[in-house]
Amino acid sequence: MFKRLLWITIGVGVGVMAVTKAQAYVKAHTPEPARSFVFGPEQEQPSITLQTVQSLFDDFQTHRRAREEELNRQFIEKASR
Repeated sequence: MFKRLLWITIGVGVGVMAVTKAQAYVKAHTPEPARSFVFGPEQEQPSITLQTVQSLFDDFQTHRRAREEELNRQFIEKASR
């Protein structure tokens, strides 16, 4: 279990780094009109990667809480029988 968690963590870290590096490369090597089309008006903010990671974490937390509530509800129903 620990090995899986380790490899998932490493994979997510490498993925975030690869996306960040690819975005930096594209920003540095494309003309302004193409850059504004691809990245939109938020391209000048340095924290786009941080915002992406934060939104992924928020989505994970939302789904985790929903699943936890579902499991608690099932447990309570099972225990009350």
